[in-house]
Parts: sequence; structure tokens; C-alpha cells
Amino acid sequence: MSVPSALPNSRIFYGWFVVAAAFAVTFVGFGSAYTFSAFLDSLQRDFDASRGSVSLVFSLAGFLYFGLGIISGPLADRYGSGRLALAGMLLIGLGLAAASTARNLSEVYAAYGLGVGLGVGCAYVPAVGAVQRWFARRRGLASGLAVSGIGVGTLVMPPLATFLIEMLGWRGAYLALGAFAAIVGGGMALLIENDPRDRGLNPDGDPLQQGVISARAEGASVREAIRSRRFISLYAACLICSFGLFVPFVHLVPYAGDHGVPATSAVLLLGIIGVGSTAGRFCLGGLADRIGRQSALLLLFVGMAIALAIWAVSTAFWPLAIFAFVYGMIYGAWVAVLPAAVMDYFGGRNVSGIIGILYTSVAFGTLIGPSAAGFAFDLTHDYTLPILAGVAVNIIAALIVVTTRTPADARNGTLS
Repeated sequence: MSVPSALPNSRIFYGWFVVAAAFAVTFVGFGSAYTFSAFLDSLQRDFDASRGSVSLVFSLAGFLYFGLGIISGPLADRYGSGRLALAGMLLIGLGLAAASTARNLSEVYAAYGLGVGLGVGCAYVPAVGAVQRWFARRRGLASGLAVSGIGVGTLVMPPLATFLIEMLGWRGAYLALGAFAAIVGGGMALLIENDPRDRGLNPDGDPLQQGVISARAEGASVREAIRSRRFISLYAACLICSFGLFVPFVHLVPYAGDHGVPATSAVLLLGIIGVGSTAGRFCLGGLADRIGRQSALLLLFVGMAIALAIWAVSTAFWPLAIFAFVYGMIYGAWVAVLPAAVMDYFGGRNVSGIIGILYTSVAFGTLIGPSAAGFAFDLTHDYTLPILAGVAVNIIAALIVVTTRTPADARNGTLS
């Protein structure tokens, strides 16, 4: 007997509940992770640590939450995305709560780095991968809505963290955020389901008896996918780009403070990145559907280089706000395009596993980039070098996309 396609007494396609749950998971997970910049000064002051060593906390977490997808993705394909997402939300809550009791920076590494890193790593790829299977005609929209939780989380969570730090201190703020992650994120994760076939449906709510094959039933094996030229080029471009990708999320707030921007205004810059990120997932993500994935990725890499060049010459709040919005739009579109591109190229049978392997490229860049920028600042007391390095790596990523393009790709907008 098939399960109803929507909740009782509702005609809403259940795929949209999966989208809502994935939105909540990305909101809580990445929103919690991106509050780190609000805590940086407090941790640096209380533990008498350098900016580079404190930045390494975020880099460790980032490495884990992107790198762990190589494990959580296949596990989600086999055992269910909802279970992995729930475990991830609980890990984030425990990690933040443990960070509130840290007595030294090493314990912050262990609590925040491992808790938040493992938590987001368990939840992100399974949640986003599940969404891809529920939609075909509206996959771009559904994927954009799901990952827009990252942008909204970046908008809401850092100012919330700043407010909590002022009210409760940084330890109380971490404890409150941990409770929020476990209760809200964990509760919403329970709505995630892997496959529309379990509810007697094909993607987009089409009934199975129409003879349409489920998105999960077809597609490349993991081995076939990762050996393909299109995957290798995509992996290389993402790896190079990611060395500079998350530097603004850690260092934009202290950069603004170093140039005389008040702390309350500086933290708003992260929120502006979130606004831009949310807008980019819809505006630029929709453009990618029309011009082709490869052309969109090329434009996004070039756009990130231009945006970072704006940062390099900005010292006042409003120029930095323009940078934050533009960068957020491009980053948001980039995050939205990648999972949909993997689904388009390789099918749904192993989509979470393939996405997880692709995201290991981002993991290595995230591990190195923000902490290297912090140590560069410690040496030079200036962010010019790491910002210009971010410009350079995005230009290299764009060149990788260009040099792997074939005449057929140029016509069809696909990766070769």
C-alpha cells in the first residue's frame, strides 16, 4: 500500500516538506557555523590567542563539514537522509554546549571544531541530496529554496549571536545556540525522506503508474562519476576556488573593525552576505538553468574574483556592504548550482555520495584558507595578501572551466 503523497488533509506535495526541512537544517547548521566571526574577538581575548590560531577553529570545522560528506552521503543513500540529518543537528547542539565550558583554546577546537564540523557534515549533504530526488522539472527552484537556509542563517544567526554575547557572555551564547540547534534543527530533520517512491510518487508528485522512472532508480555509479572528465574538472575548479571562498566569513568582521567600523555595524556585514546569498540562489540560480551549468560556473568564478577585488580597496562600511552583498549573491548561486549540476550530470542513484565526494574539494580549501589568512594577518597586520590570493584562485578556477570546455559544451552549456 502506498503512503499518501502529502500530510493528512493536505494536498501539498510532500517534496516541499522535504525542502522546508532541508532549509531548516542548512539554516541551523551553517547559521551556527557562521556565527564564529562574532565570537572571534572574545575567544582571542579570553584565551590570549593570535587571530590565526583562533581562525583555525573555523577552518577545522569547515574541513569536517565539507569533508565528511564523502561518508555521510553514501550512508544517506543507503540508510536514509533523515537519520543522518537528525544526528547532525544533535551533534551541533552538543558541540556548541561543550564549547561553552571550554577552559582553553584546545578545548574549543575539540568542542566547536568537532561538534559543529561533524554535525554539519552529517546533515548537509544528506539533506540537500534528498531534495534532488524529489524534483525534476522544479529541481533548480527546490534546490535553491533548500540551500537558501544558508543565506538566511548567515543573515539571522550572527546578529543573534552578538545579542546573546552581550546578554549572556560568549559562554552563555554558545549554550543557547546549542539548545536552538538541537531542538529546532533536530525537529525539522525528522521530516526528511529519501525517495518519493516510498510515497507512491515520482519526482514533482507524478504518480508512478504513468511509467516515469524514479530519479533514484537511474544514474551513474560513484566510480563512473568520479572517473569522468566533467567531475575531475569540476572538482579541480572547486578545490582551487575554495582556498579563498570562506575567508570573508571569518575575517570580514575583524577587517571592518580594524578599519574603524563599529562592532555592531561590522557584524551586520555578515548579515548582508546572507541577504545577498539568498537573493543569489534565486536570481542567479535561475539564470544558470537558462544559460547552462558550465557557463554559469564560469561566470560565478569570475564574479567572485571581481567581488574580492572590491574588498581589497574597501575600508568604510558602505563599500564593504556593497562587497558583502555582491559576494553573497555569487556565493549563494555557486552553492545552489553545484548539487543540481551533480544530479543533472550523474542521475539520482548515488547523488548524495557523489556530492559528498565533490565537497571534499571544498573541505581542503576551507581547512587552509581562513586560517592561512589569519596567520598572514598576524605576520603583516594587513589582509591585502590573502584577499588578493582569493582573487587569483578564482581566476585560476575560471581558467580550468574554460580549458576543459569543448565545442559541444559551448552549445549545450554542460561540462565535458
